[in-house]
Amino acid sequence: GHDMNISKEEIIEQGIVSAEDYAIIEDWTRKLFARGQEIAAKQGLILVDTKYEFGKRDGQCYLIDEIHTPDSSRYFYAEGYEEKLEKGEPQKQLSKEFLRQWLIEHNFMNEPGQTMPEITDEYAETVSDRYIELYEHITGEKFDKAVEDGDIAARIEKNVKQYLASRK
Repeated sequence: GHDMNISKEEIIEQGIVSAEDYAIIEDWTRKLFARGQEIAAKQGLILVDTKYEFGKRDGQCYLIDEIHTPDSSRYFYAEGYEEKLEKGEPQKQLSKEFLRQWLIEHNFMNEPGQTMPEITDEYAETVSDRYIELYEHITGEKFDKAVEDGDIAARIEKNVKQYLASRK
């Protein structure tokens, strides 16, 4: 479903989470956001806002889903930020907002029964390039766009196993 705005009081009042769990989640959120801002600043970016998703299992709170990706966050370039702010100009940003705007321009609002418009190969390449740009800015590393033939699921499994083995 869609994300919805809801206050702390409403969350606790509706029993979505207890006040105790909310305090834990709020603490984690503030620490995660501060760390995200710190990492972004080192790369010349401003982490503007983000969303985190939490769950609970067996009495334990967990952070779930991705963090600080262009799907869950907005980043502005630090360079030129103040000047654009003073002039009231839109900030140069790295996020999925440009894709959302493209969809809106093509009359897609993600409403029930709507069919998503066809994205051209050219625009898909633009989306890919924007995500790669953010990856490179955040990590400070060059993204290898090498394309391998074969089974994508097998390649993902191999890469995850390789990574986990390297962490032991």
